[in-house]
Amino acid sequence: MPARPPRDTRLDIFRGLLQLAIFASHATGSWLGAWLIPAPWGLSDSSEQFVFLSGFTLGSVFARKAARGGWLAATRDLLGRTWRLYRTHLIVFVLFGLAVAAVGATLLPGETERTDFAPIFAHPLAHLPSVLLTVEQPTYMSILPLFIWCMLLLPGFAAAEARWGNFSLALPLAVYAGTWAVLPDTQGHGWEAGIGFNPFTWQLIFLLGAWLGRRALLFGRALPFGAGWARGVTVAAVAVVAAGLWIRLGQHGFVGGPVVPPLGWLADKKDLPPARLLHALALAWLVAALVPREAVWMRRAAPRWLAAIGRHSLHVFCVGLFLSWGSSVVFRLVPYSLGLDALLIGGGCAVLCLFARWRERRTSVARVAVAA
Repeated sequence: MPARPPRDTRLDIFRGLLQLAIFASHATGSWLGAWLIPAPWGLSDSSEQFVFLSGFTLGSVFARKAARGGWLAATRDLLGRTWRLYRTHLIVFVLFGLAVAAVGATLLPGETERTDFAPIFAHPLAHLPSVLLTVEQPTYMSILPLFIWCMLLLPGFAAAEARWGNFSLALPLAVYAGTWAVLPDTQGHGWEAGIGFNPFTWQLIFLLGAWLGRRALLFGRALPFGAGWARGVTVAAVAVVAAGLWIRLGQHGFVGGPVVPPLGWLADKKDLPPARLLHALALAWLVAALVPREAVWMRRAAPRWLAAIGRHSLHVFCVGLFLSWGSSVVFRLVPYSLGLDALLIGGGCAVLCLFARWRERRTSVARVAVAA
């Protein structure tokens, strides 16, 4: 049985950073949330990295539990995690819908229409099956169902890995390629109406992460590259990230000329185009290659707070959803100012940090009680 690997502090810190970026980006109307995040400066954003890291973590966890108790035991554990995530999604869905309804009835008429809750409120019984199946996703509610679908794919993918090894990647790659082969004929016809992330394309980055997480657990390293190959991949990753930055700078009007292509489908986040996928993987590689696993700066206050957010990312995301939507409501009610922007975004980040540290202390107390 593979030994439990030491916790990678980088994963926690960067997941914490991604959570803060997701909160800021969802605060519609914020200049800081629109520009001080990864999305304006590259072809991918925080969502790709978060899905990839989640796949990496769960792939490693599933592989270790399967080695310890068998595939069925690992599957039962994963289905329990999936059920808890699904239950959390439904609770957040209900609470968020009630909050939107209250604001729409008092402060901001039309808020239910803006957040796509209006059809559900108008005909709740008719929409109940699609809500329970997570195929109807109002604004802000798209990412958790994607995790649920991807987690349900993991046991089958793990079984394929155990039987066929690296060739198991052929199936998610084929689904991704097949989806992009038919996308031009299906877009605009409503086949994915109400779904924020196309599961047929986004499954690939999750399962790639799971594949790498399993390899990291069983073989001690995710990829078998030697030093020469690793340097070559690093150079290629830098080129991909630089190209993404150049394209975005052209979109913003900072550079021009024929060398800057139009974004077009490159920016279509819903379907995860190949350019976005490649850019996200390049960023992940650069972080893994250039950021040491342990460093002195990781023990300072700010990284420790970020790591706490990363360790409690699900609950932090749920709290951040309400904070980012509340900030967007304030931006529409009050004339914009940079000071207000800094107050709301900075205050929201502070609240998420404090909430994560509270969860951390609560978890520590629970562990001590169980040990006693």
